[in-house]
Amino acid sequence: MSFYRRILLIVLFGLNAPMGHAAPLTIEISEGIESAVPVAVVPFASQGASVNISAVVNADLARSGYFKMMNEQGMPGRPSAAAEVNFKEWQALGQNYMVIGQVSDAGGGQYSVQFQLLDVYKSEQLLGYRMTSSAADLRRTAHHISDLVFEKLTGKKGVFSGRIAYITTNNQGNKQQSHQLQVADADGFNPQTVASSVEPLMSPAWSPDGKKVAYVSFERKAAAIYVQTLATGERKRVAEFPGINGAPAWSPDGTKLALTLSKDGSPDIYVLNLSTGSLTKLTKSFAIDTEPSWSPDGSSIVFTSDRGGKPQLYMVSSRGGEEKRLTFSGNYNARGSFSPDGKNLVMVHGNGNDYRIAVMDMATRSINVLTDGRSDESPSFAPNGSMILYASKKGRTGFLSAVSLDGKMQQKLVFNSGEVREPAWAP
Repeated sequence: MSFYRRILLIVLFGLNAPMGHAAPLTIEISEGIESAVPVAVVPFASQGASVNISAVVNADLARSGYFKMMNEQGMPGRPSAAAEVNFKEWQALGQNYMVIGQVSDAGGGQYSVQFQLLDVYKSEQLLGYRMTSSAADLRRTAHHISDLVFEKLTGKKGVFSGRIAYITTNNQGNKQQSHQLQVADADGFNPQTVASSVEPLMSPAWSPDGKKVAYVSFERKAAAIYVQTLATGERKRVAEFPGINGAPAWSPDGTKLALTLSKDGSPDIYVLNLSTGSLTKLTKSFAIDTEPSWSPDGSSIVFTSDRGGKPQLYMVSSRGGEEKRLTFSGNYNARGSFSPDGKNLVMVHGNGNDYRIAVMDMATRSINVLTDGRSDESPSFAPNGSMILYASKKGRTGFLSAVSLDGKMQQKLVFNSGEVREPAWAP
C-alpha cells in the first residue's frame, strides 16, 4: 500500500480490498539456503499423544530453509533412543544430523516428551532433553524442541515458539465486511480472534512482553487506538483525538506508545505515556509525519515523512529535537523498523510503481533490496533478527511472505481461504 493511500484510507475510514477468513497457513519454501544441511527427524515413538510432535518439528525445521529434511519413506529404521541407532546406515544416506525421541503418557493428562539431537558422523549426542507437557501444550512443546535444535545447529535463536498478529477481512454480503485482528502460532495454527468489527481494524503492534496488542479501530466511526490484554480480553481506548489516530508503536520498556495524531492540523509524531495519559509532540511539520518505530534502546524514533517532497525515513530523539533524514536512495522509503540488535533498519523501498522490502545497514547506510514483488509492504522483524515477515500481493490476492536478512531464503505463507495483511511478529 502506498504512503499516500495509507493516509487516505485513515482519513476516509475505509479499506477497499476484500480479504478472507483466517485459517491455518500453507507455507511454501520458494527459495532456500543452497548449503542446506541434511537432517532426519525420525518419527517419535508415541503412546496416544494427540499431536505428532516429530511431524511438527520436521515442518518447523523444513520451513526455516536452513535444512534439507529426509523423507520418512527413505529412513532405514525408526530408532527412538541413541542406543538403537546404526550410525553407519544413516551416514551412507548422507545425513549430518538426526532427531529421535519418544512420547509417553505420564498420567493425569500429562505427557513425558524426550528427544535427542545426534551428530551422525561423530556418532554422538549434541542435545538431550526430557520435558513434561499437557495435552493442550504438545504443539508448543514441539515448537520448543525445534527452537532448541535450530539454535544448536545454527547458533541463532529459533522463532518457532513465537506468534504472529495480522488483519483479515471477509465479505458478509450486502456489501458489508467483517474485519478481524487475529493472533496465531508462527506456523499459522491456533488462530484466535483478538478483535472483530464491521469497521476497519489496522496497525497491530505487540507490547515488548508479548502480553498486549495495540491497534487502530474505526468501530466508533472514527479512528481510535486501543490496547488489549490477550490473556483476559480486557482492552482500553488510549487515543481518540479529532482526526487521525494511527500507527501505534510500543517503547522498548512498554510504558509508552509512539503514534500519529493530526489533532493540531497536519499529522505529527507524538509519544503517549500510558500510565499518565500525557502527550509529548516530537515533530512539528506541515508535511505528513507517520509510522513511528522505536530504536531498541528507546533513545530514538524512526518515522516516515514527505517533508522533502516524497516519503523518506527520518529519525528524531524520543525526547524531541532535531530530525535527521536517513534515506536518500530511491523515491520512496517508508515503514521503517529496527532489527532487535539495532544494526539494521527494514523498510518499504520504492522506485516507480514497485514497492519492495529492503534493509539498511545502520553503520554504512547502504540499502540492500531483499524482495522482487511489486506490492510488498508492512515488514516486521522476527525476534531473532534473521527473518522478516511482510505482506505481499499478486493481482488482487494478498498473502504473507518471509525473507531472511540476507535475502537467500524466502517463504510464501498462504492462508487456505482468504487474504491477510499487516503482519506483526511477536517479540
